[in-house]
Amino acid sequence: MAGFVSLIGAGPGDLGLLTLKAKLALERAEVVLYDYLANPEILRFCSSAEHIFVGKKGFSEYMSQEEISSLLVQKALEGKRVIRLKGGDVFVFGRGGEEAEACIAAGVPFEVIPGITSAIAVPAYAGIPVTHREAGSSFAVLTGNEMLRDAEKLKYKAFQDIDTLIFLMGVKTLPRIVDRLLEIGKSKDTPAATIQWGTTQQQRVVEGTLENIVQKVQDAGIGAPAVTVVGDVVRYRNTLKWFDSRPLWGRKVAVTRTREGSSELGNLLRQEGAIVIEVPLIRFDSTSKPWELQQTLRQLSSFEWVIFTSQQGIQAAMKALNELGLDARAFAGVKLAVVGPSTARELAKYGLRADFMPSRAGAVHLGGELPASGEKPVVHFASSLAEPDLHEALIQRGMTIHTVEAYQTLPAELSEEQRERLRDAEVITLASGSAARACAKQLGTDIPAVTMGPQTNKAALGAGFTIAKMAETPSLTALVGAVRAALLGN
Repeated sequence: MAGFVSLIGAGPGDLGLLTLKAKLALERAEVVLYDYLANPEILRFCSSAEHIFVGKKGFSEYMSQEEISSLLVQKALEGKRVIRLKGGDVFVFGRGGEEAEACIAAGVPFEVIPGITSAIAVPAYAGIPVTHREAGSSFAVLTGNEMLRDAEKLKYKAFQDIDTLIFLMGVKTLPRIVDRLLEIGKSKDTPAATIQWGTTQQQRVVEGTLENIVQKVQDAGIGAPAVTVVGDVVRYRNTLKWFDSRPLWGRKVAVTRTREGSSELGNLLRQEGAIVIEVPLIRFDSTSKPWELQQTLRQLSSFEWVIFTSQQGIQAAMKALNELGLDARAFAGVKLAVVGPSTARELAKYGLRADFMPSRAGAVHLGGELPASGEKPVVHFASSLAEPDLHEALIQRGMTIHTVEAYQTLPAELSEEQRERLRDAEVITLASGSAARACAKQLGTDIPAVTMGPQTNKAALGAGFTIAKMAETPSLTALVGAVRAALLGN
């Protein structure tokens, strides 16, 4: 029985420009064929699928188009859901039409999920509108490869009166492009800009005119992938430039996180323009004491409060409940406390509302403010490396606390490439004491640290870090502000 093929446009590079429909299809994929221009971060949406790199960079190919189409069909005929992930849009110089024809010839059902084309997105991220009421009401998208064919010379006369010309895949052929445009009557003073790695943190923009753009691109060492825009709209970059003029543009910030953790901090820093180096230092695994976790979940009624200080603790407890044949109703009759807003949101995913959250996020504040009577013990579903602050604060108040290992926090294994990338960072963010200790153990403490809150700051100092800045409150927003202050000196 034939499988199914999704031809998906991955967009120009920024992960946030992937469409929702594409993400949903990727989550169901069994095989993914991806090329050089597709952001590799997209593959995390289909981590359980088979990933096959099919190359296609510039004038060299890892696999020919015929081989790619054949492999696409072969995997689908094995009954699998197959994704063909292509940079930009499927049908804008993406040869998606040929792959669709291969599916039709083999009787394989398929769909096309368009992507945001680099022809429009890349100029936009460079502050160049492809149309503007006062500078351009028409535009055309061309491939630079056509410049290699003399037969295309006459065709270009049709573009003489078009206001904005956008060239994809045209770095090597830029001299030929400029010659042809001058031949058809474009002025040598026509503004032009070439944008490399547009929409990503590696974006570079070279501006000039048809008279000097070739030399400027060569002097700057601009290579593929790049988009060249020709027309008066290029002048608007001076006023509309936004992506590469943000406060942290080009500054390198390491974000230590767990393999399963979200990239929320990384995304916030990218919004500030930083080059974010995300490398996992710790990972989560199932508890080494499953019998203790299960026994505690069966006896929840013997506790006054259940305390969660992490999203992972909630996820582990709910997974264990499910394995016992139970669900959220097991928490009936017991009060629930969380350490902060993100933990409360995670709890809400399971239909549970927190009965208490401290005035300030943090284990110390939770331990000092928890409105427990002390008549019954409280239970904390914690990591194997739980910080002692909560436990100590409750003990000082005369309460009995039962700490249960809900999951393990273990060191991640880093490749030498990951280590080198981290060492290139200007500062490293530490959002927890366990991250500080893991970083010190695996990478050393040479990179100045920006810490989140007093507890993490104390742990980082104890591990041997130099503190560049401490976020006064334990929140991601405050941590981003501390990074900005550390790098910009304000």
